[in-house]
Amino acid sequence: MIQTRFILIETSLAGNVGAVARAMKVMGFDDLILVRPRWTNVLRKEEAIQRASGALDVLNSARIVDTLDQALEGMTHLCATAMTARDFGPPTSTPRGHLESLIKDIQNRRQIGLQSSNQSALGDVIAPMGQHIGVGFLFGSERFGMTNEDVYRCNVALQIPSNPNFGSLNIAAAVQLIAYEWRLCLGGFNNDAKDPKTEMLGEALEALADASQLGGLLQHWQTALETVGFLNPLAPKKLMPRLNQLFNKAQMTMEEIHIFRGIAKAMIQVSEQARKAEQLDSKTVVQTLDLKKDRL
Repeated sequence: MIQTRFILIETSLAGNVGAVARAMKVMGFDDLILVRPRWTNVLRKEEAIQRASGALDVLNSARIVDTLDQALEGMTHLCATAMTARDFGPPTSTPRGHLESLIKDIQNRRQIGLQSSNQSALGDVIAPMGQHIGVGFLFGSERFGMTNEDVYRCNVALQIPSNPNFGSLNIAAAVQLIAYEWRLCLGGFNNDAKDPKTEMLGEALEALADASQLGGLLQHWQTALETVGFLNPLAPKKLMPRLNQLFNKAQMTMEEIHIFRGIAKAMIQVSEQARKAEQLDSKTVVQTLDLKKDRL
């Protein structure tokens, strides 16, 4: 199963929210989350309702959250939208180029999973190992776009081919274009029969870690690296964004997340044990010097 989610970060215009809901419904998507919109009641504003123009079900089911982490729960592949590439950020690609590659990658991993299942002791019984794939499309505010920190968390930055002298798109238009490209990659709409390609995309895949779980891993590693003295919190430079991209490229599973968090935990424990031993040695030295001083 592939879950598609559109995430609007700090949207300021209520009409744009309604227009995004309409764009999503036209392409058959309904999972919309708003992160810290300008208006807390934006989903009930008249302008949003009017611009939704029949997509009130998408608007009514939309959620408002305080943090990006909350919006990313369940998402395993994140696509930022950005007009310009970021230093140390994810690779930049056109929507069509990247989304076609993403579907092919999912199909290839599914095929590998099926072959592994066929070769198991269960004979010809194929059991899905984890069927959830979450693809999130992130859009920044109308005035400022996405922050570097939010772009760094993504697997790719999607750049819509446009006039180099006038490349600014209304957010609803951008959502419409990307939703259209993603719908094409998913097989479009076939009213007569279900497309077997998209029906089986989520089967026999080992469960991938979602973005919030990956964020937890990065926080754990940052703590571990600071503890062992590898990362200076006062001058972190770009180490963590680079690690973020490394983990994104690895498409980590939950089992791999547990392994890397175990390593981080061990690093912290060993460092703390070494620090306690050093303190104990220093205390022993002081006690010895005091004892010698008393004898003198």
